[in-house]
Amino acid sequence: MNRLLKYSIFVLFIGMGIISFANSGARLKKGSNKITPVSDDSLLTLIQHQTFRYFWDGAEPNSGMARERFHTDDVYPENDKNVVTSGGSGFGIMAVLVAVERHFITRDAGVERLARITGFLEKADRFHGAWPHWLFGETGKVKPFGGKDNGGDIVETAYLVQGLICAKNYLKTDIPKEKSLAEKIDKLCREVEWNWYQNGKPALYWHWSPTYNWEMNFAIEGYNECLIAYVLGASSPTYPLSPEAYHQCWARGGNIRGETTKYGYTLKLKHNGAPEYGGPLFWSHYSYLGLDPRNLKDRYANYWDETRNHVLIDYRYCVENPRKFKGYGPACWGLSASYSVKGYDAHMPSNDNGVISPTAALASFPYTPKESMHAARYFYEKLGDKLWGPYGFYDAFSETANWYPPRYLAIDQGPIVVMIENYRTQLLWKLFMQDKDVQNGLTRLGFTF
Repeated sequence: MNRLLKYSIFVLFIGMGIISFANSGARLKKGSNKITPVSDDSLLTLIQHQTFRYFWDGAEPNSGMARERFHTDDVYPENDKNVVTSGGSGFGIMAVLVAVERHFITRDAGVERLARITGFLEKADRFHGAWPHWLFGETGKVKPFGGKDNGGDIVETAYLVQGLICAKNYLKTDIPKEKSLAEKIDKLCREVEWNWYQNGKPALYWHWSPTYNWEMNFAIEGYNECLIAYVLGASSPTYPLSPEAYHQCWARGGNIRGETTKYGYTLKLKHNGAPEYGGPLFWSHYSYLGLDPRNLKDRYANYWDETRNHVLIDYRYCVENPRKFKGYGPACWGLSASYSVKGYDAHMPSNDNGVISPTAALASFPYTPKESMHAARYFYEKLGDKLWGPYGFYDAFSETANWYPPRYLAIDQGPIVVMIENYRTQLLWKLFMQDKDVQNGLTRLGFTF
């Protein structure tokens, strides 16, 4: 398996702590696993609203940031209860914008939450401008994500900055408090030293530690979930990433190309460690929460075709169901990184153990609206309270194993809210793509959009 794919799985697996939260606010009553159907539009609003609550009611109170996870079935270690995630908080910031637009919360409440998060980020630990993967929400101090991962994480920082840019462009310049907040957010974004994370090479490195320097030594090579880091690095007006890093490291000097066709759908890029079917579906979500793939092209790929075909291959695989797992079919599909029956895993056709991740199908709404709606209805109407809880659908389930753990992860809940909104109104795509620095960065890398 490709080293970077192994690392992607490792960083998502490590530190699987235990957390508890009162199971309040779930719409379904226990003992009922079927409900009266609602309209498609109402169901999407309900899913967005309930899932958004993860980032609102479930946020760490001091920082306003997203907690890494919630388990409603376990006891959470006291010393970890306020651990927040930088990347998941970027997704949560975008979810707050959706909530304001959909009148789940007032604009004033949304702006207050954004101001609280910004104030926390200004004082939190940073390493050459980049935030670590995990922080303690009470203090802003880094919580190591691994043995040598106690410094800056440029990928998680990219996910956070993607959300911050959307928030900056959402705030109104004719309202003094919003204008002031937008300026603070812009300053935070400009302080990320993207070119430092090149380590003097035509590359981009995932980590830097004040203790271990570059010892983790993970150059970010495509194709996977990390495209947004290169785009934002090239977009920086203060510490820009060199275009050579994108073409020589991410695109591997052109070797990122590698055409493969499955079920009649063609992938033009080599998906790390997953050459036949493509990788887990979060690869077609995380970078594209703000980055609009619909007209995005460069010398290597048409990114709408790449992302949509990736999802369709995953869908067709689940319909084919070659391993005969219970439940798989046209209305029950979606393989991505999530909790698994044994620990945590990056589920995909080449690594399928019977676990469906609701975020996989639901965050794919822009690519596969019909197929995703079938999945939404199956999850809500057929599985009911086996899968639906205080913050929307639980992270993963297996009908084969009769396994429905009431657990949530920030990085899986956020894309559900955001990508459903991009399907409905393109809100986050519009906010991100209107940014002049982003437009300049895409142009520097050779994209058309």
